[in-house]
Amino acid sequence: MTRAEAWQLLTEYTTSESLRKHGLAVEAAMRHYAPRLGGNPDVWGLTGLLHDFDYERWPNPPDHTREGARILRERGVDEEIVGAILAHAEWNQADYPLDRPIRRALFAVDELCGFVTAVAYVRPDRLAGMTASSVRKKMKQRSFAAAVKREDIEKGAALLELPLDEHIGHVIAAMQGSAPALGLA
Repeated sequence: MTRAEAWQLLTEYTTSESLRKHGLAVEAAMRHYAPRLGGNPDVWGLTGLLHDFDYERWPNPPDHTREGARILRERGVDEEIVGAILAHAEWNQADYPLDRPIRRALFAVDELCGFVTAVAYVRPDRLAGMTASSVRKKMKQRSFAAAVKREDIEKGAALLELPLDEHIGHVIAAMQGSAPALGLA
């Protein structure tokens, strides 16, 4: 599947601008991590872009991810991508464990991209000048972006064997590179 085909699929199934931008943020973070973890940036980018494409139509577990996986397989998408998308959801991890770099990376960046986006929205300069410490400070405020699972962000850094601040810094840098497309410039 090409990047253009993946974008077309995402926009076909996802009307929410914020969910599309989330896909773009996760794509940027996955592309950032791919060379650091021995992956193919194009494959990892597609994984990030498509990881939640089915969420609007099937928001409830286990349909979310499994319906998307069915569609991706019907379209001949590489099983590495499908497996990573399935693995990022807790309810699939018995069959699709976080045992491969692409799977660990997707799990690690998904919640964090959402949280970094939330932090950017309350900053006058959005992503510009954002630091890991500013993100960590907001993580301590349980009422801020309350739906984001802080424990998943921490688990993600551990899965990548990185200090949390370093992981946050990588995701910020990746998202800064895509700030205009994310509406966070």
